[in-house]
Formats: sequence, C-alpha cells, structure tokens
Amino acid sequence: MTVLEPSVWPATATTDASGVLVVGGVSVARIAEEYGTPAFVLDEADFRGRARAWREAFADGDPYYAGKAFLCHEVVRWVEADGLGLDVCTGGELAVAMRAEFPPERLLFHGNNKSHAELARAVAYGVGRVVVDSFEEIERLASVAAGAGVTQRVLIRVTPGVEAHTHEYVQTGQEDQKFGFSLASGAAAKAVEAVTSSPALSLVGLHAHIGSQIFETQGFALAAHRMLGLLATVDGVSELNLGGGLGIAYTSEDAPLAVGEFATRLRAIVAEECASLGIAVPRLAVEPGRAIAGPSTVTLYEVGTIKELPGLRTYVSVDGGMSDNIRTVLYDAHYTARLASRRSDAEPRRVTLCGKHCESGDIVIRDVPLPADLRPGDLVAVPATGAYGRAMASNYNHVPRPPVVAVRDGHARVIVRRETEADLLALDVLP
Repeated sequence: MTVLEPSVWPATATTDASGVLVVGGVSVARIAEEYGTPAFVLDEADFRGRARAWREAFADGDPYYAGKAFLCHEVVRWVEADGLGLDVCTGGELAVAMRAEFPPERLLFHGNNKSHAELARAVAYGVGRVVVDSFEEIERLASVAAGAGVTQRVLIRVTPGVEAHTHEYVQTGQEDQKFGFSLASGAAAKAVEAVTSSPALSLVGLHAHIGSQIFETQGFALAAHRMLGLLATVDGVSELNLGGGLGIAYTSEDAPLAVGEFATRLRAIVAEECASLGIAVPRLAVEPGRAIAGPSTVTLYEVGTIKELPGLRTYVSVDGGMSDNIRTVLYDAHYTARLASRRSDAEPRRVTLCGKHCESGDIVIRDVPLPADLRPGDLVAVPATGAYGRAMASNYNHVPRPPVVAVRDGHARVIVRRETEADLLALDVLP
C-alpha cells in the first residue's frame, strides 16, 4: 500500500498492491465497474474532517460552508451535523437547503441580483442572514419583510477595494466588479443609512469577499482594516464576515495555509485593528467552500484514444472533459493526474489530457506526466475536483453529467445519480 500526497489527494487515498487507487477504502476499479465513468468520487471522511476543522478553528465565530462549491442534499446533512452554517446564493441552492430541512437560522443568503420571489422564499423560511448587494435589493427586501410582518437581519456586502493575488475572474474585492457597495465612493455608507432607516430590516454586520484560491493573508488584513473603519462608525453592528477564498493544493507546487494557521492570523489581524480603533472585536464569520469540498473529490476517467503528434505532443482523450471540469478552460487552472487502475514501471512522459467534446479547448490538464505505456481502457484519476467540478458541470454536446459517489470505510454509495439521455430528452417540448 502506498499513501498518496495528502496535500493534493483525499486524506484516505492510497494505492493497493496492484497499483490501483483506493479512496475511502474503495477501489476505483470497483467504482468504475459498478457506477461507470466519468465519476466524481467523494471521500466523505475527508470532506467532513475539513468541515469540522473549520468549525473548531472558528469556534468563537461563524463558519459557513459556501454551497456554490458543491451542494446536494447529502452534503447539506453533513454540514448541519458537523456544526457549520450554510451559505447559499440562488433560489436553487436555497431549495436544496430547504429540502434537507437545514436550520434556517444558520443560513446566509448571497447573490447580486436576488429576485422578489427568491427573497420572499428566504424570508418565509426564516433565513438567518441576507447579504444585501444593491440599493434596489434593500428596497425589495424591506418590502418583502414588511409584508411578511418580520424584521429581517441583514449584512451589507462592501467592496473594500482590495485586489487579491489570484485569477482576475475570481477577484471580487476590487472596485471594478459587480458585487457589493463601494467603500471608496461612499456607497457603502449610504447603504448603511438605507438599511438602518428601514423598520423591516436589522443591520447586524458587514461583509466582504476579496476573491478565491488565495494563499496569503495580506489581502484579508487590508480588507479588515477598511471594513472595520466603516464598522466603527455604525452603532449596534457586531458581526464582520470576511468571506472565503482560502486556496487549496491542486498540484504539489501549491502551498495553502492550514485552517488553524489561517484562523489565528485572521483573529490577530482583526484584534489589532479593533484595538487601534478603540472598538470591541466583532463576531467573525468566514465562508469556506473550496477549502472543504475541493480536496475531498477525485474525478475518475477512462482513457479512450491516444494520439501522438511527433515533435508536438501526445493527446490522451478521456470520456469526460470540459462538461465536468470547465476550470482549465475558464481559469487556466492546473491539475495533476495519475494512472489509477494498475501499476506501471514505464517512464513517465508529458501528455495533454483532453476531453471528448467538439472543442479544441477541451483540455483537462496540459503537459501532465503519465506512464509511457498508458493505453485505452486505463483509468486516470484527477484529484482536487470537488469544488466547482460538478457545480459548474454542463451538458455540452448533450453529454449527461457524471454521478457523485461518496466513499467511506470501504462502502460506496451514490449521492447524486448520473444523468441519462432520457433526462436530457425529457426537457424537449415536442410538437
């Protein structure tokens, strides 16, 4: 048995004597035989262990699992059982939480363009916090809450003018972007006035999110400094939500902070800023999503064809691709992979792992080392795909989306079933 690198692979990932990848005590060869490929293999113990680590690291605060990373009924049950709140950002995500009967007071509702119907459903369910994102939404939510005869607790999403060191598409703290109220322009202060002047709304905190896949805390320090400056001017506001964004290891070159270290640094930053302002330390909230779901999952593919272009590259085509992982195309994301169905003593060679879609940009991993004797029928596993793989999956080329198979202690079970062609055809309206 060989234990794999824990920073990239799920905590339970090993290989058996024949070189087959084992996750959660379950052979991926067995998973492929029983459930087919491609498939998302989710290590339940890894996911829940990471969730509990966030709960423990922020025991004096409020960690919310960011459901946009990956959400289904079973995950909602885990999040509830392990003591986290849940962050949803659409009516669809809220519907999953409601179906799983997640405690409404532990829900946080995000979104830059929540509809009247979404807000009405949130208020009716008793969602604990709504993060307001525009002046129109403040008016809309106030009307909904007043009509329901309740006082809705809200946070104001503030744009602190901080550019995180990450891909431009997942930077969310700088001035030029669609989220929140600008601090520099004075819009955030006006939003505070708008909320506090409404009898149907109760301002309990401020919120900021500076981006995703972040490996340092300097950006959080600057955001906290600016956010606490605003918080100091508002009476009765006791919560500061600094969002999520902590990065994970996609390859061995990535070096993310441990959650305990991150929590220690974040608390110290906030405490120091509060001391300099002479204000009480607010209750701190964070929103990990990728940091919990990402490392827990491996995508399992079967090799279909191998095309060698002498002097250029070798293309290894698998039975999935951009419909189950758009991040390589969208963000130029980097992954690693390994032969998962057997042992090989062949020297590795760099190949381009690509998908089956009718798109030249359908690349899973560029220049990844895999054994030179790789052949059709082999299984290849790509780790760290739990965040945004299934969540952003599509039916491009009418390809059904893969299942999510949860594994633990030698047992496997489907928690999201594979789509079928019948599912896709059922949406067509026939003449």
